[in-house]
This record gives sequence, C-alpha cells and structure tokens, in this order.
Amino acid sequence: MALSSARAALLAALVAVGCTRTPAAGPSPAVAADLLIRGGTVYDGGGGLPYPADVAVLGDSVIAVDRGRRTVARDTLDARGLAVAPGFINMLSWGYDELLHDGRGESELRQGVTLEIFGEGQSPGPVNQRVARELLARGDTVALWGFGEALDSLAARGLSMNVASFVGATTLRLHEIGAGDRAPTPAELARMQALVRRAMEEGALGVGTSLIYPPASYSSTAELVALARASAPYGGVYISHLRGEGDRLLEAADELLAIAREAGVAAEIYHIKAAGADNWGKFDALLAKIDSARNAGLRITADMYTYPASSTGLSS
Repeated sequence: MALSSARAALLAALVAVGCTRTPAAGPSPAVAADLLIRGGTVYDGGGGLPYPADVAVLGDSVIAVDRGRRTVARDTLDARGLAVAPGFINMLSWGYDELLHDGRGESELRQGVTLEIFGEGQSPGPVNQRVARELLARGDTVALWGFGEALDSLAARGLSMNVASFVGATTLRLHEIGAGDRAPTPAELARMQALVRRAMEEGALGVGTSLIYPPASYSSTAELVALARASAPYGGVYISHLRGEGDRLLEAADELLAIAREAGVAAEIYHIKAAGADNWGKFDALLAKIDSARNAGLRITADMYTYPASSTGLSS
C-alpha cells in the first residue's frame, strides 16, 4: 500500500491534528531513527493511562516509545499538545467506491483511521454478470473482476491508507444464485465454497455476512457453516451482522457461535448492540454467551460504534 501500517498509523493520527514536519536542529549526532514524533501524549492501545513520550520510527517500524526523550532522528514532528496513537481500524467500511474516486480518504484519515476493512455481506469482488446487474441497479461502481483484482485495482490508483476485505456471502449468493429466496443447489454451494477458497488465496480475511438484509437473510445456518468452513484452512474469520439485533438477539448470537464451532473458525460480531428499549436488558446475557464460548476455547470477538442510534433500510 501507499504507506506501511506502522508509519501510516502514526502519521495519520498526526495529520488529523495538523502537525508540521521540521528538520532536526543542531549538529549531526548518530541517527538512531528516521523520524521522531516528539512531545506528544501517547495513547498506546494497551488500556492504561496516556503518557508523554517521543515515538521513534525507522523505515516502516516503530522502534521505540521513549519516555526519557533521548532518541535522535533525521526528521522530527512536533506533537506537543497533541495525541499520538496507533492508527484506528474501520472494521466495517463501505468506502470502496469513494476510495476509487479519491484515494486520499481524508474524511477518515483526518480522524486517524489508517485501515479500511470491507465485506459486510458484500465485497468488492468477485463480480460476474449477475453481481454486476445488482450493483448497477443500486448505482454502484461496476467492473467484472475477481476478489483480488478488485483490491489490486484500488491500490493501483493510489491510497493514503491500508485496505483489506472479507469476502461477502451476499456477493457469493448473487454470483451463483442471484437475488432469489431459495437454497443453493449442491453444485451452486460447491462453487460458492470454491470462490471462498480463491478469495482466501487472494488475501481475504474470511467470510462476512449481513443477515438482516435480503438476499443474505435467505441463507440457512448450514449454508453459512459450509462457506465459513471453506475459509478455515486459511485461518479465515467469520464476521457477521447478526440475523437479529432486537427481539431475537440471543438466538442470533447462538447462530454465530454455532457457525464458529461447526466450521472451526474464529468469529466476530459486527457493531454489537441490543436494539430497542425492550431488548436492552439482554445485553448482559449476550456478553455472558460470548464469555462462555471464549472460556470453552472459541475465538469470539465483537466491535461496536460508540453512539446510541442506528438506522437501516426498510428491506431489512
């Protein structure tokens, strides 16, 4: 990508707050680092309190977080009065089309986001004629390409951040079945699994689903197990917008846990929530289910957005 993860992470956090780049002053002692981010308040992601420190970068790696302010570098960024943090990850990005048009991604980069992850049910590829018709109907950018080709095409245009993607189960359904409300035939399911394996070989993180939206909602648990199982030999993760986030929240969580268990994969819950005041009391039980599964050896995680509202389309 245009910037490596480590350097992009630090630079993006500072771009967000308007740092200036200045040459290191004084004589020329031995250079220990290429870049020194000096005098900022470091939030290192470890869960502890922030602290003042210099951050030293050599090549594409952070080599020191120096509380003693002893590191010498070729260039210095003055971060006094500012926060310095690892780059943030947008776990559920729909920015693919926008990044095709403007690879700077400033709306997220200036907030410190340095990694965009696509694939909540739909992914940039693989796209055939069936998928293309669906995308055109929605006004999306369309090209006939495989999973890896889609990401390579994006990177080739130039990006200010890193990108990655899950392969979307909705995209696989559209690829082989279309938008119909039916189960795949054994032959169709085998082709969908082959597409998962190919996407994993091309760098996919795993299989992503969005089960409140048609045609994803037509998928059975067994179908999703089969797709997730195809990603397992590659270390794939199953990540899901659960089939229910309100009245059937706990049942939907049970489905995710069953898929992870039967497919032999790690799993993550997108934007974990209990939707609707009548369901808020279920959240403790949801967390207890996750903790119990983790204690039993399943690798279950979740992400969330930190605001108390949501919205979606009527089709869900």
